Amino acid sequence: MAILKVDNVSFNYPDKNIIKDFSFEVEKGDFVCIVGTNGTGKSTLLKLILNLLKPDKGNIYIDGENSKNFKSFNKISYVSQKATDFNSGFPATVTEVVSAGLYPKYGFFKFISKKEREKKVLNALKTVGMAEYSDRIIGRLSGGQQQRVFIAKALVNNPSIIFLDEPTVGIDVKAVDSICCLLGDLNKKFGITIIMVTHDISSIIYHSNKILQISDDGNVRVVSSEEFGKETIGKHVHHHN
Repeated sequence: MAILKVDNVSFNYPDKNIIKDFSFEVEKGDFVCIVGTNGTGKSTLLKLILNLLKPDKGNIYIDGENSKNFKSFNKISYVSQKATDFNSGFPATVTEVVSAGLYPKYGFFKFISKKEREKKVLNALKTVGMAEYSDRIIGRLSGGQQQRVFIAKALVNNPSIIFLDEPTVGIDVKAVDSICCLLGDLNKKFGITIIMVTHDISSIIYHSNKILQISDDGNVRVVSSEEFGKETIGKHVHHHN
């Protein structure tokens, strides 16, 4: 069964028609990159799926449930584009940032023992290779390290799907590659479905299996990464680890 189904969805901003009759499905375990030029509605599409915006028409189903009534938001995590764009003087430690990811699941007041919380946070940090930074202040880390911490925060609830909006914006090239490899591992080793908006298609294409392409005229199509690579990048890409 499709873990995500977008069925004939349209959405307009007051001054702009942006998403028109989008329909596509994502299977469990897919790694989907959403690509398209600026202004084609990539981030808007994510917000519609996450119920942060309401479609003008059409329906979105997550795990077979209409997103309008979807309650299991602990099953999905979202790393927003603004994740690394916060005040670098913000005095939170890495552990505190990752712990914040537990609140949607447990609520601020539901009881989760300190021991259980620490274990979940440490596991998430180990998964992204940031365990030894647990007591560091987040603002003092590099962009790539911060992004790993935000991915750990997204992982702390063991979600089935992680949505990411441009997770490699503003971080250096080497860090981009390592973030892409990390996401590839989460997808392959843990079976997490990954749906990400990206411009770094040459770095991520080897890790993904599908590309969701939004064209400038508002059409959407899903192709295999292999097919997309042949069509657009062809001989210009060489893989560097």
